[in-house]
Amino acid sequence: MGFFALGINHTTAPLALREQVAFVPEHLGDALRHAQTLGLTNDLVIVSTCNRTELYSITDSPDDLVAWLALTHGLSIEVLADHLYQHGEEDALIHLMRVASGIDSMVIGEPQILGQVKSALQYARDAGTVTPKLTRIFEHVFSAAKKVRTETAIGAQAVSLGFAVLQLARQMFSDLGEIKVLLVAAGEMNTLVGRHLAEHGVKKILICNRSIERANRFADELQSHVTVEVIPFDQLESALQRADLVSSSTGSLHPVITREMVRRALKTRRHRPMLMIDLAVPRDIESHVTTLDDVYLYTVDDLQGVIEGNLAHRRQAAVEAEVMVSQLAAQYVQNNRAQQAGPEIAHYRQEMDQIRQQEVVRAKHLLEQGVAVDEVLERLSQAVMAKLLHRPSQLIREAAIDEDSERLEWITKGLGNDE
Repeated sequence: MGFFALGINHTTAPLALREQVAFVPEHLGDALRHAQTLGLTNDLVIVSTCNRTELYSITDSPDDLVAWLALTHGLSIEVLADHLYQHGEEDALIHLMRVASGIDSMVIGEPQILGQVKSALQYARDAGTVTPKLTRIFEHVFSAAKKVRTETAIGAQAVSLGFAVLQLARQMFSDLGEIKVLLVAAGEMNTLVGRHLAEHGVKKILICNRSIERANRFADELQSHVTVEVIPFDQLESALQRADLVSSSTGSLHPVITREMVRRALKTRRHRPMLMIDLAVPRDIESHVTTLDDVYLYTVDDLQGVIEGNLAHRRQAAVEAEVMVSQLAAQYVQNNRAQQAGPEIAHYRQEMDQIRQQEVVRAKHLLEQGVAVDEVLERLSQAVMAKLLHRPSQLIREAAIDEDSERLEWITKGLGNDE
């Protein structure tokens, strides 16, 4: 039985099919147990995200898992097979390492996937569908993914708008825990920005939105990480005075933050610097704001330029990461093979020790009979050497008789004979 990986992802299947094959978290445990109940495998971990559904298993019948995956989602095997990939043994290990380290992601180096793979293993543990052998493989993969992300630049640069805003904030403010953030509108873009900033410990987030109900829902989501205050939209100008970082994305046809509003806010703030992020198209913040001292304004185009440059850096780092993954996978396979040889080595040592003990007993008998110590030692060493060398000598003779030069060279080199 070997380690196998099979599945579909964003490079092999359209979104419509990925949606059909996805497992929702609340049903994942039942699906894992169902596959186990059918006797398909005792080892199964399912990684299911918006971009991939993959099955990792130690099994001798991966085709049965393919059939189960198709049947579970009401698909024909033929439809699924057109978009499916399968990897076995070392290739499966390399694939899982690439997934966990972000090399195989739609956005190279994105950090969320490692947490998703860890969650997938925990689901399998809870469902009782993972043995220590498969657990060891995953734990080694987690260690490898950490090494890849630590020792390469694959995840070092911002490649999402939310993360780019976070990076700008880190560059401008020495301590995120001391800044107040104003989110003007609670749409999709500012939701991402707010989540990133909240998770990284800003002091407070103000949400200024036309719909108070929507703002309150977003505030409820963020409050587990940060203090949040919801502000009516007609109080936007007064809120500016309290904000060190402003991120705006309203969808308005006209600017909602004017140069004069910012000038008055700066005066009240005694010219403490402001970082302003305009994610809206058309723009929410008048471009003339940049003529004011102590204001740093970035538009969505500015951020996209940063992201494109960072993606190029990540793609370069991915080459280094690929090499590292291949080396780490090969190292794991070699170590695993060495461990598997442990019982054979122990058995061989036991046989050799029996030979040693037998010859020691004979030597003692000779000493009791009055044979000189030097002669006993000589006989002992010759007898042990003869028995230890019997099988290697036999292998050398067989290789020579068969005229198998490669086998002969391999045996003699293995025995330490370099001549």
